[in-house]
Amino acid sequence: MNGRKLLAGAAVLALAGVCVSSAVRDETPVPPPIVDYGPVRLVAFDSCDNALTELRRAMAPYVSAYGLGGNARIFAAEGMATDSNAAGNAQKSMPQAATPPAQQQEHSTTNVHEQGVDEPDIVKTDGKRVVSIADGKLRVVDVASRTVSGTLDLGNNRYATQLLVAGDRALVVTNGSSVIYDRPVPQGKPIMPELYAGTELILVDLKALKEIGSLKTDGLYLDARQIGNTARVVVRSQPRMPWVYPDQTTNEAGSLRRNKEILQSEPITSWLPQYELNENGAKSSGTLVDCANVSHPVVHSATSMLTVLTFELSGQLGTGQPVSIVADGDTVYGTERNLYVADDHRLTPELPGRQPVQRPVTTAIHQFDISQAGPPKHVASGDVGGTLLNQYSLSEHDGILRVATTTGTETRCCWRMPSDVVPNQAPAPPSESFVTTLRRDGNKLAKVGEIGGLGKGERIYSVRFIGKMGYVVTFRQTDPLYTLDLSNPAQPKVTGELKITGYSAYLHPAGDGKLIGVGQEATEQGRATGTQVSLFDVSNPASPQRLAQHHLPGTSSEAQFDPHAFLYWPQDGTLVIPVSNYKTAPEISSLVLRIEGNQMREAGKIVEPQNTNFGGARRTIVIGDQLWSISTNGVQINARNGLAQQAWLPF
Repeated sequence: MNGRKLLAGAAVLALAGVCVSSAVRDETPVPPPIVDYGPVRLVAFDSCDNALTELRRAMAPYVSAYGLGGNARIFAAEGMATDSNAAGNAQKSMPQAATPPAQQQEHSTTNVHEQGVDEPDIVKTDGKRVVSIADGKLRVVDVASRTVSGTLDLGNNRYATQLLVAGDRALVVTNGSSVIYDRPVPQGKPIMPELYAGTELILVDLKALKEIGSLKTDGLYLDARQIGNTARVVVRSQPRMPWVYPDQTTNEAGSLRRNKEILQSEPITSWLPQYELNENGAKSSGTLVDCANVSHPVVHSATSMLTVLTFELSGQLGTGQPVSIVADGDTVYGTERNLYVADDHRLTPELPGRQPVQRPVTTAIHQFDISQAGPPKHVASGDVGGTLLNQYSLSEHDGILRVATTTGTETRCCWRMPSDVVPNQAPAPPSESFVTTLRRDGNKLAKVGEIGGLGKGERIYSVRFIGKMGYVVTFRQTDPLYTLDLSNPAQPKVTGELKITGYSAYLHPAGDGKLIGVGQEATEQGRATGTQVSLFDVSNPASPQRLAQHHLPGTSSEAQFDPHAFLYWPQDGTLVIPVSNYKTAPEISSLVLRIEGNQMREAGKIVEPQNTNFGGARRTIVIGDQLWSISTNGVQINARNGLAQQAWLPF
């Protein structure tokens, strides 16, 4: 996902909350209280009839003349993956501290958050072949012969965004093209494909370069994690309701009345995600998960459902052994034993004729145990105050979940929307950031400790947790880099602070008590001026220092918001990031730096020999003594020492 959640593919419906016309009498039942803090306990439905009754009751306060939400029909796309993401995350797609490659390793891998937990990306390699997706095609490049050994056209209607690879199998994620309609679209009514657009997962045999199977769901892809041959994919879906809207024949009062009737007449299947499976020519479809197997918080809105799918990539695709909860989600974070899904956007009830109520923004976190084979088990949930930046805002260490959040940025359901389209709101309290520690206590993620007061009036731009230390960058005009001691989870504390201009949007460990920061330099007034790479010494937590800086005015880097685009090879200190320059002749090149002790120097840049179709390397990987740079146009191979071009393989 910018350290912010990325936008792409089909949008997720998040309607702005403006009260409907006061001419409509308040026929809405008093809504249940919205949980702002404290644990979120999940319980299971005991029957489909009870599930339907509960879902209708829970959704009723959120129904308006415009469906769910208010009369400003604004869509916010958040937490969704693009082909440059990882959240999807989505605004939430920055993986945390990748462990440097082992010394004996001869090729780099995807820059990931946790060692041993792979993340989907647009390029994968095992050192012998390079697999990439671009322009709807999956390509395999043979390293030894330096040739494109095969291409699989996924089709014009599939927007492939990411892939995972295990052995000779690849799981390809496509967004926005999988539309499952279970009823005709009402004649003469607005068509909102955002409600129906979903995800298609395609299992590919890399040797034969053919599809083994495909699974369509009407859930929107959030993110995925892979351990060994097992992939866990998280999707979220919304109820498929034939809402009506005010028009020349229906006013707001009539539309509201009709939408309430629709809610009470919809069957249980309108809430449950649907699927279409195609395996070896055999097709099947239906409801992805049975209602009796769905869990829900005691307090919920029934406006969204999270589903975790599990696939053994060495076998058949199947329907993913789905596990569902009635909840929403933005951010996915995983370790080798646990998968966490966090949600920090909440709809508030629409009460016609009443002023909206300002409520503290909270983040709900759901923990799934993935330590055993088969589907995950939901084991605990909890809440913390504030909102996350991305998956790097979460980190588990010694059974403690550390969570970095910013408070004071709420604009009800719409705080991620541009300021010119957000409804009028009361002034929000000044922002500040927190790090909260949580420990599982039964089925609750219980608060252990908290430290606040970070960057008052600012917000978090990057987070890194390494062992028992934490590093948080906040920014508005200057960049305070905070060092935190988390060795005592009950009493986390700030140990040091470094103020410099600009900010780091991604932090990466460089060994020997050093951190690499990629972000933007800025003026003293906070205006960004171009890509900045910094080398920090954090060996003394009480006095962090910046040892070196490299600034490229007028540029930006994809690595700022997607760390999958970041390469650091500690064996020789090689650091590579893509850099875009649009102020002169448009160019996307790969900046190559070398870190030597406390120094950082520019080794050069890699530019495509044919820069067409907005080309430029998206990923650079190390294979032996070479740098392989992969773009939508082809693969360029350069010597790691000296950067001399050795080959160009056009796509």
